[in-house]
Amino acid sequence: MIFKIRLNWLLTLLCFLAITLPAQSGNLRVMVFAPHPDDELVGCGGSIAKHVSLGNKVTIVYLTSGDAGNIHFKKNELANIRENEARKGMQLMGVNNLIFLKNLDGYLEASGENLVKVVELIREYKPNVIYLPSPDEAHQDHKVTNDLVSKAINKARGSWFQEAKGEPWTVKTIFAYEVYPLLKNVNYCEDTSQFMELKLKALQEHKSQLESMAYDDIAKSKDRYRGILNYGSQYAECFDVLKISEYFQK
Repeated sequence: MIFKIRLNWLLTLLCFLAITLPAQSGNLRVMVFAPHPDDELVGCGGSIAKHVSLGNKVTIVYLTSGDAGNIHFKKNELANIRENEARKGMQLMGVNNLIFLKNLDGYLEASGENLVKVVELIREYKPNVIYLPSPDEAHQDHKVTNDLVSKAINKARGSWFQEAKGEPWTVKTIFAYEVYPLLKNVNYCEDTSQFMELKLKALQEHKSQLESMAYDDIAKSKDRYRGILNYGSQYAECFDVLKISEYFQK
């Protein structure tokens, strides 16, 4: 009886250590898809910073340039402003590889043209990990981004989608992040407490958006809520894991 108790305790301890003490690979290639500049920061900015700190290569793909995000600017002017804000914010994070697909904000479609572009990017950059918005997001552009990228991930892995250039590539790990509303089902959380200050500094570069809404406060409150309730830490980012393999390696 004592042996069984000790054995069960040992197995529990080993499981705990396996979950809480992973050694993440420094060779991961990470690709983050954002409907608009700043969505990637709100949803997974702390995780992006953590990837960079571990030596992972991070690429951000913006489906639109957010040209509808402030009525005080003309659309082409605002698109340039928001792209520059994204560059400044990501430069603070240590990410320099940004791709802007320049679809119209509010009119994003999972069109054939966009599908080919995203498949080609996946085949070119060969990401091990992809972050994309949850399909349950309230904003239509967020929903479409999930649909578009999900389809592209599927088509990128096979030789049957010949419209796109590049060799087939299979993405091993896929995380869906939350902006608004909060995810109903969370099955993975990452402690991002040490990166919260950096995340907020990067968000504060998006001045054109903070004029109308305190997205930095929203992000901080969301991560504080997740940290306390879901992870037991000061701050955390939580995700719906759509697929996971080879994320943590020894």
